Amino acid sequence: MRKLQVVGSAEMLVALQQEVQRSHESRYEHRLHGVLLVAQGMSCYDVAHVLGQDPRTVQRWVEKFNERGFGALEEGERSGRPRRLDALQLAEVERVLRQSPMQLGLGQGMWDGKLLSYWIQKRFGVSVGTRQCQRMFRQMGFRRRKPRPLIAQADAAAQAAFKKTPQAGRQRRG
Repeated sequence: MRKLQVVGSAEMLVALQQEVQRSHESRYEHRLHGVLLVAQGMSCYDVAHVLGQDPRTVQRWVEKFNERGFGALEEGERSGRPRRLDALQLAEVERVLRQSPMQLGLGQGMWDGKLLSYWIQKRFGVSVGTRQCQRMFRQMGFRRRKPRPLIAQADAAAQAAFKKTPQAGRQRRG
């Protein structure tokens, strides 16, 4: 029999690996095939090479299978990192974000990631990064507003004359 080849094998290898990772069922079957190949006498290193996995990963699959059977190869719940703020604290953060920082005695007119991080540290004693605070804004439905800077000692009339778009109530020159 003639040896078959996959057309565009470099690109297709990546596509096939992504397809395996696509669903719980395909990941389960992928692990199942790995354990099957080890059961047929292949080493974890050879199986890892064939399946595109790390040898230690294949070794874990086999160890879990030996301990708990088929159920060990199924996709488990991934809890992830626990939240630093509980539901009540998040509700208070959302309530506070609806107020101006000036009302809370903070020196800014608008909320940003750094200011929210500072406020959370002072209020709850919990350190939350600036980027995480920016994510909180988005998750709570707030949009970022950027204040327009005012140039010190600027001439308002000269600025209005320089603008490209006419202001409301002014007629355009023809």
